[in-house]
Amino acid sequence: MKAAHYPGKPTLAPARGLAPLLFVSIALLAGCGGGEAVRPSAPSHAVAMPRTWPVVTPDDPERANEVLMRAISLVGTPYRYGGNSPEGGFDCSGLVGYVFRDMAHVQLPRTSSALDGMQGPRIAPERLAAADLVFFGSGGTVSHVGIYVGEGRFVHAPRTGGTVRLDHLDGPWWRDHYTGARRVLR
Repeated sequence: MKAAHYPGKPTLAPARGLAPLLFVSIALLAGCGGGEAVRPSAPSHAVAMPRTWPVVTPDDPERANEVLMRAISLVGTPYRYGGNSPEGGFDCSGLVGYVFRDMAHVQLPRTSSALDGMQGPRIAPERLAAADLVFFGSGGTVSHVGIYVGEGRFVHAPRTGGTVRLDHLDGPWWRDHYTGARRVLR
């Protein structure tokens, strides 16, 4: 039986033995696409996330909602390194590019680092709105991207062997490797 990703938080069984170490190792060694990989390393800094996530109205609510609904509809699609379609699977930047191209008619760069380098406003965590891009990495290098959906959650294609899913920005790995956010829809 497949666990629901949205709405609500998933419940996890208590960790025992080597399972937590194996899970963390797999998560840290997972690739993200576009020639990039999420690599294990000590976080350079941890960003303070809001205790409660304010509702921020997007600059273009209609297009943001279309992006959001399409991204959420892809939850469960298999991860594939270099993938950029629902039929073939997605890596992180392939998912972002597909959703924005399909729903907002916006052509975006292919890699997470190129997406992070786009012109446009940087967004503080407490000012995130639906359809903002959220970035992760370490050592000054961006290696992962997702689409913010609200309430501190984002949709992304995390790793080989996984599927597109929703996660919480305040999860330990994501919080410790969060590098910023950028608003695409203006």
